[in-house]
Amino acid sequence: MPDTITKQSTVFDIATILASISAVVGPRGMLTEPSDTAAYTEDWRRLYQGRTPAVIRPANTAELAAVVALCAEAHVALVPQGGNTSMVGGATPSADGSELVLSLGRMNTIRAVDPIDMTITLEAGVTLKAAQVAAAEAGCLLPLSISSEGTAQIGGVLATNAGGNNTLRYGNARDLVLGLEVVLPDGQIWHGLRRLRKDNTGYCLRQLFVGSEGTLGVITAAVLKLAPKPCETEVALCAVPSAQAALELYTRFQRHDPAAVQAFEYMSGAGMEFVLRHIPNTSLPFQPAAHYVLIELATPRAGAGLRDMMEEVLAAAMEAEVVSDAVMAESEAQRANLWRLREEHAEAQKREGASVKNDVSVPVSKVPEMLARAAEASARLMPGIRMVPFGHMGDGNIHLNFEQPPGMDAAAFLAQDHAIMDMVGEIVRDLDGSFSAEHGVGQLKPYMMPDWRGGAELDMMRRIKTALDPLGVMNPGKVLPKP
Repeated sequence: MPDTITKQSTVFDIATILASISAVVGPRGMLTEPSDTAAYTEDWRRLYQGRTPAVIRPANTAELAAVVALCAEAHVALVPQGGNTSMVGGATPSADGSELVLSLGRMNTIRAVDPIDMTITLEAGVTLKAAQVAAAEAGCLLPLSISSEGTAQIGGVLATNAGGNNTLRYGNARDLVLGLEVVLPDGQIWHGLRRLRKDNTGYCLRQLFVGSEGTLGVITAAVLKLAPKPCETEVALCAVPSAQAALELYTRFQRHDPAAVQAFEYMSGAGMEFVLRHIPNTSLPFQPAAHYVLIELATPRAGAGLRDMMEEVLAAAMEAEVVSDAVMAESEAQRANLWRLREEHAEAQKREGASVKNDVSVPVSKVPEMLARAAEASARLMPGIRMVPFGHMGDGNIHLNFEQPPGMDAAAFLAQDHAIMDMVGEIVRDLDGSFSAEHGVGQLKPYMMPDWRGGAELDMMRRIKTALDPLGVMNPGKVLPKP
């Protein structure tokens, strides 16, 4: 590790900077040994391996603000990091060792749960799972749900505008945010923890930081909207003959009672095969199929008859040959097992081998066309490549992933990642979609921004970045491409 950090044409002694920070955060608030910092310098997918002189772990907002102010004065870059579950390298420091990692893990207090206002106020380091449990204990529901919720922290969830399984009914993370507390790049604290449903007093500043991936400031706390806790929940796993049939099934449930549909997830036969092969204690309740759908219905109304509704819609769909087989969960344990078949897709693909991931969205009606065109185009691009799509068909967001051909060298396959991503991008653009639905841009996809968001849109983003972070010290290299 170098003895100095060079930024903005100024050289600073690392020891001096870290000594100043240590005086603020104390011995528990800083990690400097490589063995201690290693877990913070590699992303979950192991695409990026960075270096850092130190991982800073403030215990509260005041400490964090003081650290940010010190780094701003020294022109030292900071990489905010929550649970480090980014799929696009959004929380990994650079390989040159010039950036400090700012971990929010110690700021993990749930400050308040209000079942009357239906809000939860919590710090950025609280895991999403812990927040869900706190809401449930108060008789409420925090409706945000993602596969990494046991590790992902609220600050990162909001900074990336996470979507997840319940977006269909409750929206993305930004739709749940009422207020934020944010430390700005110069160390100022914005005290915006408001619980108001209506507050029409100028620009909606909180939405600047939701989805900004830590490039405009550090979210330190939030007020999130809660929903009534469901009294009835029904889950079914269905085998369907095609992606078009999956869409038809979705339409049938929407027309029957859209307010009851909480999640509608699509999975391919290939992806399910990987789960059964690599994830222990998983099994299908019926014969393997080419396509699958997982449906969850929920309502806060007791005696709403969701089971009858599920059975009625599925029976009609089976008679119309839209569904070939189906099973409904008979217990909470069975419900969890069915959901596990969906939630373990990412881990199963990781264990199968190298994969190129595309987190894309198109209008819901265009999902089957996107899948069909991607299958044809990928086969032409690379014979033997395995398309493994899964995800949130109900909101048009599919994780359109591709696994290396059997026997192909992993490095050689990953060397073609941009060609594969660009192939998908052409199809998605033609269908009026987006190249990033819920994972963000990170350091994996900034090169795509000029082509997709160029002109006035990218210019506005750059102006906002320059206005709030003129020194460029907040999570550099993420979201925006280099000028």
